[in-house]
Amino acid sequence: MADAGGHITEEARTVPVLCRTDVLVAGGGPGGLAAAVAAARSGARTVLVERHGCFGGVITQTGVETVAWYRRAGTVDLEGIGREFERRAEALDGATPDVQSQSLALDSELFKVVADRMVLEAGVEPLLHCLVTEPIVSGGVVRGVITESKSGRRAILARRVIDATGDADLAVRAGAPCRTLAPDKRLGVTVTFSCSGVDKARFLDHVARSAPTYGDWTGRWYVQTDGKEDRLFSPYLQEPFDRAREDGLVPAEVRGFGGTWGRVTDAGEVTCLNVVVMDGYDAGDVRQLTGAEMEGRRRCLLALEALRRYTPGFERATLRTFGADLGVRDSRAIVGRYELTGDDVRGEARFADAVGIFPEFLDGYGLLVLPTTGRYFQVPYGILVPQGVDNLLVAGRCVSGDPVSHAATRSQLCCAVTGQAAGVAAAVSLRRGCTTGELDVAALQDELRRHGVRLD
Repeated sequence: MADAGGHITEEARTVPVLCRTDVLVAGGGPGGLAAAVAAARSGARTVLVERHGCFGGVITQTGVETVAWYRRAGTVDLEGIGREFERRAEALDGATPDVQSQSLALDSELFKVVADRMVLEAGVEPLLHCLVTEPIVSGGVVRGVITESKSGRRAILARRVIDATGDADLAVRAGAPCRTLAPDKRLGVTVTFSCSGVDKARFLDHVARSAPTYGDWTGRWYVQTDGKEDRLFSPYLQEPFDRAREDGLVPAEVRGFGGTWGRVTDAGEVTCLNVVVMDGYDAGDVRQLTGAEMEGRRRCLLALEALRRYTPGFERATLRTFGADLGVRDSRAIVGRYELTGDDVRGEARFADAVGIFPEFLDGYGLLVLPTTGRYFQVPYGILVPQGVDNLLVAGRCVSGDPVSHAATRSQLCCAVTGQAAGVAAAVSLRRGCTTGELDVAALQDELRRHGVRLD
């Protein structure tokens, strides 16, 4: 490892201003995409900055295509931009019925085009291949960001900023209090992959005969369900990895094999193989992120070999793609005006400052609860509002909450709920001439209803 430690002092320098805007959204995943589109539709000049070459985040970069795999016949679900993701993908012939739920699996490649169209149609200015590095803060108010790109170091001045980085990067650098768990207490990270050359009929016949359920997750993954999930079908793969370990193909000390698959196409492609989970990595450390990406790819090849040997239909399978970006489930979150709790999620909490709803769906920290009984909770505005800094809102995985509530709010469509709320809040606060912390919630709720968001 190269020598580390010490400090340097950067010389003061003049930074050119790339642009001025009403709303700047950092991060183009489901939360940031929803935030930018919502802000622009509410009349605000909006810039969406994304470090990769496409928008969509975990859908397009990580390849997690089943955005609402929780949805069942009894689910009371959100409305708004999150549902629009599915409808727009289906209209582009970029979605197919999910094998385990009453939802759609989105084609991760075509969703890049869905995102492009939504951004451009809303009038958002897109900036791809651009990394937001730090906020511009004056007097406790965020007034823009510093970016790095092929154009060099540039400032974007903005009257409102939305942190949709997934890791609260802007919030923490602006001085807002944040929480993190120790790496060994966090949800694991994943490199997903997809395969070609699978015999679809043979594989699906094997799945039908083995009939995996969510009950199969208990014991091996230490998942506690409500019991009602145990007999429901799950596209779960475990036996090939157990056999691979028994035969010495997978080293005994390497844990975390087993998980789900997404789509099986007529061409013999299996997407979103989410079967490698690695614990103990800190997604806020560049060296650990590097190690996780490389170790994840190594483990994916072990997983693929196990599938070839022990899963009917996979005998001639070949690697198609790795997820282009590590799947991170847990990192940093703000300590907001309100901290959502697991009891709020499980207890169908209602809030005066509700900005959306989400079903009682928990996936993480040893819990799996599917929303089969119509239970849901309201999402409060307070979890988007960081303490100690103004005109900054947070959307997506890094909203304020305890670990159990995070098992709900980290879901892609809940990220879209918080993103749409943040985008509308930013625009309405500008229209009313107040800060995001002073915003009249009734005015925000009126605008959200105009956008078709379900609040109760």
